[in-house]
Amino acid sequence: MFTRTESFQEFIRYYPVVSIIIAVQVILFLLASLPFFSHSFWFDQLAGVNLYIWAGEWWRLISPIFVHSGFTHLLFNSFSLILFGPGLERILGKFRFSAVYLITGISANIATLLIEPITYIHVGASGAIFGLFGMYLSITVFRKQLLTSNNRQLIVTIAVISIIMTFLQSNINVIAHLFGFISGFLIGALTLRKRG
Repeated sequence: MFTRTESFQEFIRYYPVVSIIIAVQVILFLLASLPFFSHSFWFDQLAGVNLYIWAGEWWRLISPIFVHSGFTHLLFNSFSLILFGPGLERILGKFRFSAVYLITGISANIATLLIEPITYIHVGASGAIFGLFGMYLSITVFRKQLLTSNNRQLIVTIAVISIIMTFLQSNINVIAHLFGFISGFLIGALTLRKRG
């Protein structure tokens, strides 16, 4: 489930939402690298700046999900999405997967807005990716038949390690990670129990 064996074309065909999210992230990163746009232009317009959000720039609750602070940041989040997104897109379907990704990412950014200082600035897909972890954990609790025993053990292990690493690494939006995870689990608890 978490091993990718598809060709590039097959991956795009089987997992269109994951492919679109990664494409948007890469395009925004490349645009920021073009010589006639400074990186600060894109960062200033799309980053989650709490001060600007409180001033009415509400799109900044969504746009940071797709913007990254550097190549390593982009690579790590895209790699995580390639590993963990396809299985969930297959289980939930395109529409529900899109909704979970966006809702958990936005929830993480709202929590960041409410808890972090007004001067706080944040970017990255981590809140939404932790939302996927939360949804997977919800599946292991409420609809475990959707995952094999090995995959359930793997996702629980990864989720626990990821939460622990959140508190050990520097320059991490801890609030976004935690609330992305919590919102993903709660969405799963609400939707999977109804279907179960």
